[in-house]
Amino acid sequence: MARLYPLFSSSKGNSSFIGTEKGGILIDCGVSFKRLSTALEANHIPLSAVQGVFITHEHSDHVAGLAMLTKKTGLPVYGQKRTLQRLCDGGRIAASSHVIDITGKTISCGGSEVRCFNTPHDAIQSCGYKIHTEDDKYCAVCTDLGHVTPEVDEALTGCRMVLIEANYDDYMLRTGPYPLYLKERILSPIGHLSNDDCAVQVRKLVERGTTHILLGHLSQDNNHPQMADNTVQRGLSGLTRGKDYLLGVAPVETKGGAVIF
Repeated sequence: MARLYPLFSSSKGNSSFIGTEKGGILIDCGVSFKRLSTALEANHIPLSAVQGVFITHEHSDHVAGLAMLTKKTGLPVYGQKRTLQRLCDGGRIAASSHVIDITGKTISCGGSEVRCFNTPHDAIQSCGYKIHTEDDKYCAVCTDLGHVTPEVDEALTGCRMVLIEANYDDYMLRTGPYPLYLKERILSPIGHLSNDDCAVQVRKLVERGTTHILLGHLSQDNNHPQMADNTVQRGLSGLTRGKDYLLGVAPVETKGGAVIF
């Protein structure tokens, strides 16, 4: 059965594993090699089960551990061309690892078919991933986007399971201690997705057949898990939680456990 393991999810480090203990893929590596290895072990996933690393963009909370991971394992790294070039130029990928441009392609890796879709974020070239698992189910990982574009909406439609960004509560961000330039960056169309905007998109997805929703990439300064959960649940009024949909919040750091979809 298809499984998504949200190993790490926050503004300070992100990484998810999709697959089983026999094989799968890693999306992002935003924590140290030691922390990643410990998280995989907590989920009974041997490091050898990771057959490829798919990078969404070059920001450190998504690639902080990539250099050591590739040095230790030589795993292939997938991503969009300009992102891969930036990472190679910055010494973030070991020379022993192959880099594969996934732009406009569907890649077979770890028992799944994977393709990327563009996300509007202030990175050199940001994307999310849609995964078709070997048991014929679709899921997507979609974080770091200032707004939902038609391309994003199309990519998420038809997925049984979606990990989607609910980065900040609007009131907490606007009244919080962040400097104005940082608030404006987060609020911009190429910043991050708010709880309210996430709720609007989740409603659309559930009405189209998505059954499993996982909220991710929550800001530890401008959000709370219960606040994000409550906001999205309010947006799903008229639908029954546990019957029409399953809703959860990805942990900052896993203690073990997968979403089976």
